[in-house]
Amino acid sequence: MTGVRILVGTRKGAFILTADASRRDWKVSPPHFGGWEIYHVNGSPADPDRLWASQSSGWFGQVVQRSDDGGKSWEPVGNDFGYDGAVGEHLWYDGTPRPWEFKRIWHFEPAPDDPDTVYAGGEDAALYRSTDGGQSWQELSGLRTHPSAPQWQPGAGGMCLHTIILDPSNRQRIFTAISAAGAFRSDDGGATWLPINRGLRSAQIPDQDAEVGHCVHRIAMHPSRPEVLFMQKHWDVMRSDDAGGSWREVSGNLPTDFGFPIAVHAHEPETVYVVPIKSDSEHYVPDGKLRVYRSRVGGEDWEPLTSGLPQADCYVNVLRDAMAVDTLDPCGIYFGTTGGQVYGSSDGGDTWTAIVRDLPAVLSVEVQALP
Repeated sequence: MTGVRILVGTRKGAFILTADASRRDWKVSPPHFGGWEIYHVNGSPADPDRLWASQSSGWFGQVVQRSDDGGKSWEPVGNDFGYDGAVGEHLWYDGTPRPWEFKRIWHFEPAPDDPDTVYAGGEDAALYRSTDGGQSWQELSGLRTHPSAPQWQPGAGGMCLHTIILDPSNRQRIFTAISAAGAFRSDDGGATWLPINRGLRSAQIPDQDAEVGHCVHRIAMHPSRPEVLFMQKHWDVMRSDDAGGSWREVSGNLPTDFGFPIAVHAHEPETVYVVPIKSDSEHYVPDGKLRVYRSRVGGEDWEPLTSGLPQADCYVNVLRDAMAVDTLDPCGIYFGTTGGQVYGSSDGGDTWTAIVRDLPAVLSVEVQALP
């Protein structure tokens, strides 16, 4: 292992942070696509130098950028994200029907074994796939045309498809999550989809136990146990031991169970990380203290991790795509804040260091262990 590369998307550009395997001394790149919102940057497991960036603005729209040299240079690729077939309608915030309208890509999930294949999650919620290096995109329309879709409503951040998990043991199985429709699973490569929300309860919707309508913020999986999923919901931290067939709450002793990111340790499938936020109206950490919470037993029992993190006068948030783990041993944990800091821990979360403090608000963090 030669080093680590952190890919950071922000409100005003992308940044690449690099270090050798010791993870002590970091280099911070100048901004890529300065001034543009970069919702997500991710790298291919099959070719670490193949990177994808979602560049967008309310004025110029969506642009997909690809790099084949680890971010030294970029080129725009295909950008046609149409909906397949009849567009149809979903519900708007006020409960009235509204046609589906593409706005941006929130998340890229590259295939593990083919650098030319990548999945993209869009707003309004749709799942796309490219098999030609991003030159063209095909909607996997079975998700958006699920019979429940006309009842889906956007969350506060829009109706975004923000989580895509490819089951490493079953090439046909895909998990997605949509705010505020819920979680879905396909067992046939994305042709058909099953809502997997049994056990979720949401006081904000008329039927708290409805099949869809739950505001899922993030789902995480350890590759060695693809049937076990962890979820950070609008409120509640949840766990499923049957690939989303049912969920149970594991919030336990967290100071609040509202939050956005959730991540699993690279080598310990029962070790899980979250960052609790005070509430859905106060999107900052409780008591002015930035604390990552770690459970070593798969939930319920959580410990605050504070060494190296600000413990006074801190009022930042950590967004859903802004936490990642590396595969080194010991495992590295990284997250970015809305205040522009990127923190890293090279000892599984016991101690933290601010890798960089003054970036624009961080939207996403991914990490690559470089060969």
